[in-house]
Amino acid sequence: MVNNAFEKEPKSDSQPSPAEPVAAVHSLRELIDRISGRGLPHLTEVGDAGLVELLPFPFLGLVGQMEMKLALLIALVNPSVGGVLLIGPRGTGKTTAVRSLVDLLPQLPRSLCYYGCMPEDIEAGGMDAVCPDCARKFAQGEPLAVMERVRLVELPLNARLEDVVGGIDERAIVHERLRLRRGILNQADRNLLYIDEVNLLSNEVIDAILDASAQGSYTVRRGPVSATYRSRFVLIGSMNPEEGKLRPQIMDRFGLRVVVRGLNGEGATEQRLEVYQRVKAYLENPRRLVNAYATETSLAREEIQIARDLLPKVEIPSLATARGLAIINHLQIDSLRAEITLFEAARAYAALDAREAVTLDDLRIIASMSLRLRRSAFMTEYFSHQEKEETELQILLDDQLTTKPE
Repeated sequence: MVNNAFEKEPKSDSQPSPAEPVAAVHSLRELIDRISGRGLPHLTEVGDAGLVELLPFPFLGLVGQMEMKLALLIALVNPSVGGVLLIGPRGTGKTTAVRSLVDLLPQLPRSLCYYGCMPEDIEAGGMDAVCPDCARKFAQGEPLAVMERVRLVELPLNARLEDVVGGIDERAIVHERLRLRRGILNQADRNLLYIDEVNLLSNEVIDAILDASAQGSYTVRRGPVSATYRSRFVLIGSMNPEEGKLRPQIMDRFGLRVVVRGLNGEGATEQRLEVYQRVKAYLENPRRLVNAYATETSLAREEIQIARDLLPKVEIPSLATARGLAIINHLQIDSLRAEITLFEAARAYAALDAREAVTLDDLRIIASMSLRLRRSAFMTEYFSHQEKEETELQILLDDQLTTKPE
């Protein structure tokens, strides 16, 4: 696994000391723990070419917020957790954290075909499962896909339904043709779909996202033309509860739920000062700060890829599943997505720690983010009233319909 040297705390805030080697790390979890407890690294001056360049804040440069960072890493390793919802007030780093994932995104096979044909389609359904051109390529030994980095696709808050699902291609209309163009949901296929202020989306857009997320595909019909697109994405959302609630239907689609609070408690003063210093360094020269974390970022990206490859081998012992289900039953959570998220997140966490078996400690660490905000006071009250009605009904049926001896 990873074997790398890290720096100790700088001797002063104004003049960071040069890097000094310390103990090696052996997993991404250990890497994150080590970096999070370290001060601002030594900054090497980098020239500015004067060009506009989008350089996100380095993920490993985020201070504190360990649960938020862990949830995002788990979603990268195992898309089956069902995505991540970040809930918290303004200015707590939610959007910055999501956008900083760009440099950590792993690779996956991407189809070279216009229709999205993949080698696994042939393995599952034979040559008839792909288009004729891809069938010819496969027979000649040519690749149907290439390895590409996962992308972060953002859904604008002002997006229209046609932008989300796709619509008529205006360029084709000029040539008196009728053709559909892909929407954001299809562009997010096998990528990350990030929705900032998800609680402020229009109902029709939310419904489209729900349908696409549930089915992994969706169909667009515009007059005589229709097309079905793939939409298998990891959904990441952020919201400020002060600005409105999130509909229960879409809340249930998020696997991991993280309550993001401001930095407070023990050590908060030092952490807030560290945040200021890092943000100041980023605003003065983004590339210089990104380069300061470049080595660790590269290692973290490799560890994420290793964890994804290890994930299929990770198993959950019967004791862990029994304890996990007991917790869910005790909490009286109705949604079956609770155990799916809990166990899949535990497998991803074990893979991040370079292990092939889930432990009870893994469940302890990820249970809160997997199970919180899943109980509904309305449904609890509804079922309570319904249970009283069912009891009265059963008593009446027993009294009136039971055969009594003459």
